[in-house]
Amino acid sequence: MTVKVERGIRAGMKATIYHNPRCGTSRNALAILEEAGAVVTIVEYLKTPPSRETLARLYAKAGITPRQGLRVKEPAAAALAGAPDDAILDAMAADPILIERPIVKTEKGVVLARPADKVREVL
Repeated sequence: MTVKVERGIRAGMKATIYHNPRCGTSRNALAILEEAGAVVTIVEYLKTPPSRETLARLYAKAGITPRQGLRVKEPAAAALAGAPDDAILDAMAADPILIERPIVKTEKGVVLARPADKVREVL
């Protein structure tokens, strides 16, 4: 089941945010997208996790490694300290809480929007 909510009114600017509504940084990034007038597809990644392949593509487009996309604050991340990227992607796909958020994709690129203002790089 995919949970998506589309918001925004400006035609042409589309964005997808892999979002956790309980995260302040994620909420702030979403607010920046909405203020910019983007039509935003919200994917609550804890309810609808991206596939391993989707994560690999997003990180490649963002120019970061899976390790850089790992939410190191999570206790389960400690077990991945010396793990290769493939193992990190597998772990993220199995337990999406390990995915650092928010990830924002537009036609201009992909960013891990931490801090939230980084989202402006793809507007």
